[in-house]
Amino acid sequence: MVLALINKKSKVIIIGAGFAGLQLVENLSEDYFEILLIDKLNHHQFQPLFYQVATSQIEPSSISFPLRKIFQKRSNLQIRMAEVSEIIPTLKKVCTNLGDFGYDYLIIATGCQTNYFGNPRIEQYCYGLKTTYDAIKIRNALLLNFEKWISANQEELELLSNIVIVGGGPTGVELAGSLAEIKKNILPKDFPKIDFNLLNIQLLEGSPATLNNMSDYAKAASREYLLELDVKIRTGIFVKDYDGTTVTLNTNETIKSSFVIWAAGVKGNIVNGLESAVIKNNRYQVDRYNQVNGFDQIYAVGDIAQMETPRFSNGHPQLANVAINQAKNLARNMQREKLGKSRREYEYTNLGTMATIGKHKAIVDLPFLEFKGFIAWFFWMFLHLMLILSVRNKLIIFIHWAWNYFSKDTSLRLILRDYNKHP
Repeated sequence: MVLALINKKSKVIIIGAGFAGLQLVENLSEDYFEILLIDKLNHHQFQPLFYQVATSQIEPSSISFPLRKIFQKRSNLQIRMAEVSEIIPTLKKVCTNLGDFGYDYLIIATGCQTNYFGNPRIEQYCYGLKTTYDAIKIRNALLLNFEKWISANQEELELLSNIVIVGGGPTGVELAGSLAEIKKNILPKDFPKIDFNLLNIQLLEGSPATLNNMSDYAKAASREYLLELDVKIRTGIFVKDYDGTTVTLNTNETIKSSFVIWAAGVKGNIVNGLESAVIKNNRYQVDRYNQVNGFDQIYAVGDIAQMETPRFSNGHPQLANVAINQAKNLARNMQREKLGKSRREYEYTNLGTMATIGKHKAIVDLPFLEFKGFIAWFFWMFLHLMLILSVRNKLIIFIHWAWNYFSKDTSLRLILRDYNKHP
């Protein structure tokens, strides 16, 4: 019986080509599994560097990797660029705009999207940063704002001179630090007749501190660095509404701005059909093997999965390291199951977190050590370069970083948009 199971290849559908999806394809044996990878994009996106695309430091292509190029040598893989509309567990079927596909195993690795907390106006008027396309939209709008500044009247100038970032987590502080360095080093050279001392970069955070999920050391260091860069920080503040020109706070204060970036939270990209397993923030409740509660042979990994353990009673942090290692563990377990062996539970080992706020300004939180400054900044760059998929892209990003380091400038400030539509 076991031999028959080994000889018969199982059909595996993976929905999502993020960090978890890629690891699953890499680690599922070609001898035992036929894989169908479904994603609405044809490429993998390296999310940790979205903010650098948004602030014109690197090109979008440097952090975007075509799936068919990545997996050219995988003989057991098919790729479909499609949108999933529904999962029908009773029929073991996934419905998409290209048709229906059957499976023996289904793995959901759809990641997260920006959480606007049910406010449609905030969703309409704010810029999110969860895709490469979002980063390009922010870059276009940001550069266009500076072009408008040249001929702006007083009322328009008030809107253009306030850049508001909502959310003081890693994305928020990295964006704020990067924009502050552009304000200091680049804009005065590009627009010598504009006084950019009038440009205010405001960071709003609902919790008591920036980088609130990191150590007290990181919280204090991030605040110190941001203030040094002249970023205006307000903590314990929530945004109630935004109509495209006016940010309304929970204190009933208002901020005039035409440019608001929303980095205040995320929620899962769930798929219709498994509603009974969906819990807070649109995540699937899973067991220690990443199996979705109540559904046989359906798994969820990475940001979309809520796995509660004695060490992580509120679920694991939504980090690339968690997604990668859950995927590896699941792939091993699926292979062990094919061989008639027992599965192994997943447990997250905290390897640390980090954030960068500008040149020579970074914080690293390791389980046994905390440090900041140049060494932390270099450590952050090295680790992110190692995570980039191709040697070519590693080299391109390194060249951009080196050029920016020595010149304090970049040549990537291109406004690319359809002039018949809103940017």
